[in-house]
Amino acid sequence: AMDYDHNKALLLELQRAAGTGNDRCADCGDPDPEWASYKLGIFICLNCSGIHRNLPEISRVKSLRLDFWESNLIEFMRNHGNLWAKAKYEANVPPYYYIPKSHDCMVLRQQWIRAKYERGEFLDTAVCQDPCSAGSREGCLWKLGKGRRQFQKRQFLLSAKEGVMKYYTKESKVPKAVISVETLNAMFQVEKIGHNHGLQITYITDGQTRNLFVYHESGKEIVDWFNAIRAARYHYLRTTFPNVPEPELIPRITRSFVKEGYMEKTGPKQKEAFKVRWFCLDSQERNLLYFKNPLDAFAQGQVFIGRRDEGYEVRDDLPQKIWVKKKKPVITLVTPVREFVFICDNDRQQREWMDALNGVITQL
Repeated sequence: AMDYDHNKALLLELQRAAGTGNDRCADCGDPDPEWASYKLGIFICLNCSGIHRNLPEISRVKSLRLDFWESNLIEFMRNHGNLWAKAKYEANVPPYYYIPKSHDCMVLRQQWIRAKYERGEFLDTAVCQDPCSAGSREGCLWKLGKGRRQFQKRQFLLSAKEGVMKYYTKESKVPKAVISVETLNAMFQVEKIGHNHGLQITYITDGQTRNLFVYHESGKEIVDWFNAIRAARYHYLRTTFPNVPEPELIPRITRSFVKEGYMEKTGPKQKEAFKVRWFCLDSQERNLLYFKNPLDAFAQGQVFIGRRDEGYEVRDDLPQKIWVKKKKPVITLVTPVREFVFICDNDRQQREWMDALNGVITQL
């Protein structure tokens, strides 16, 4: 029992030790990890420990507080640790490769962990692929068809060199769409698409945002596609803006919506009936897009959101002369052109949307 308590105290001390990186999960950066892989010598969070548990050949996990730790394992942990592992397993991560955080979906975190420890993709000896070749890929993805009824297998082709992504229907020799890498974006949308490997691809065509919803049965394949799109985008940004420093380019490679969800909206005269719409807030483009259904290919409309000094603001009350039957929380988005009125389901939703919209208004 003395050994048990003594060793546990040593282990927790190690987890907090300055200059080791052990105070954050080695894989997703979550603070105060409560688990560790005693085969790799790293401290990890509960969620990542679940992924490690499925890789017994390369990793074995124990709880810092609940399991007994032998002295030799503590010595092993002392000689390794998170910074040591980062230097070894993340020596060669390409700048375009997406490094997931704790809030990211399972498939991203899973493939990051497998790429590091199982496949050794970023070891010192690994060759760091140049973005132009890494941004070239072809293969089949399941794509949601018209009418949102079913997914169909489609051939996709991505070329960073040509700066385009294309996809083909089964029979055709001519691509169904040629997408410029300039406006291409991709984000994981697990709940929305209803698949663990669901990816939403967006691009601009004829001045409108177009959505494609795709997935692949293989987790590795879909994450490889995502990072290939990122490599092609990185190549495009590097070439187009050669003088922009790297830390400014990286966040612009791909982006997720800062907020999505249902609200009700009325028309421009503000006398029309309120209708339920699915909203997506794109902070980088400063656009609030709205759709009839979450999986629609095109938005019904979009609202540009400028800065406060340009006359944009968000309020939690109604404009004068407007009356709403339902006693529900409201949001008024004031723009120089008109005021948009939205109804939320509850106070929490209203607060979240107002915070997200204010975040865009106050960003430079």
